[in-house]
Amino acid sequence: MDHDNLRKLLKQVQKGTSSIDDALEELKTLPFEDLGYAKVDHHREIRNGFPEVIYCEGKTIDQVKGITLAMIQRGSSILGTRASKDVYEGVLEIAPDAVYHASAKCIVVNPKTQQLHPERTIAVVTAGTSDISVAEEAAVTAETFGQKVDRIYDVGVAGLHRLLAQLDRLRKAHVVIVVAGMEGALASVVGGLVDRPVIAVPTSIGYGASFNGLAALLTMLNSCASGVSVVNIDNGFGAAYTACLMIKD
Repeated sequence: MDHDNLRKLLKQVQKGTSSIDDALEELKTLPFEDLGYAKVDHHREIRNGFPEVIYCEGKTIDQVKGITLAMIQRGSSILGTRASKDVYEGVLEIAPDAVYHASAKCIVVNPKTQQLHPERTIAVVTAGTSDISVAEEAAVTAETFGQKVDRIYDVGVAGLHRLLAQLDRLRKAHVVIVVAGMEGALASVVGGLVDRPVIAVPTSIGYGASFNGLAALLTMLNSCASGVSVVNIDNGFGAAYTACLMIKD
């Protein structure tokens, strides 16, 4: 149950159109609903501003369907990350309007249709084309939560002129998410060009000595540019969630 539905229920009790017993029945699944294999946190949007997100990897199709159904019944916006096409096809059985973003590996049901802050933009920037899948996880996450996204892809430091050609777009953004593998230098470069928070996402893209993203992670953590924060390897979702919190109010 989100803020709007909870407020509506309380007003119904106040006006006498809903009894206290009916309201209590409605609130029984707050703060969570126990499905046996999962405790669905319906209260999270009230506490944190955004609903619980389903991390699909490691869950069975039936488990994902059960969690999705519980959230649908509460009117939540639903985002499933790290989802396979098979999981999506299972979710379609209970949510025919579900959308699968193949590059991001995300399932979206009932996204927020109204942008929370149309005048505020999250720029999602990648060093290379190989980083786009992680970047798309970030972009889809932000859009599902009602935020405006500007995608700026394949502007890595190997061709710095590509990045500089997008400087106006970067400087218009309110938060910049930088997604890069290899040595991960792009985050520091962007951090030195803008006066906005930069959230760096190291990816596991690269040859052997990149150590599946560890090299990029260490580079980003040791950035000499002020205002650069770092999330875990390949964690586009975490970067977008943080960016949404930065600009939601």
